[in-house]
Amino acid sequence: MEEPTPEDDTALAFSVFGSACTSRQALQNVTGRWGVLAIAALSDGPYRFNALRRRVEGVSERMLSQTLQALERDGMVDRAVLEAIPPKVEYSLTELGTEVAVALRALIDVVEAGMPTVTAAQEEYDCNRA
Repeated sequence: MEEPTPEDDTALAFSVFGSACTSRQALQNVTGRWGVLAIAALSDGPYRFNALRRRVEGVSERMLSQTLQALERDGMVDRAVLEAIPPKVEYSLTELGTEVAVALRALIDVVEAGMPTVTAAQEEYDCNRA
């Protein structure tokens, strides 16, 4: 991969390899355990909170709320309050969130397709360690 040139101000301004770069936190929010799953689920379309929580099995209400807030802050998730009684909240992906979701879905597809290889490698590793 080529190094960024001095003329490429954007590449120099944001690099996850720089320890002080704010892009690290955004990347962590996306790639964290629940961020990946929330974004992938939202790529199917908007969800209300409890429906999203059911879709992402195993996440607590608190963790999902924190994850969605972080992704909203990063501009990847949109939170819309729907006028209803009682009020309802719906979450969807922004344009940036949709771009991220495409990449995550591709990664998820590779991992899921490679699970027979992963399982075999895990069994071999565990056998060799025993």
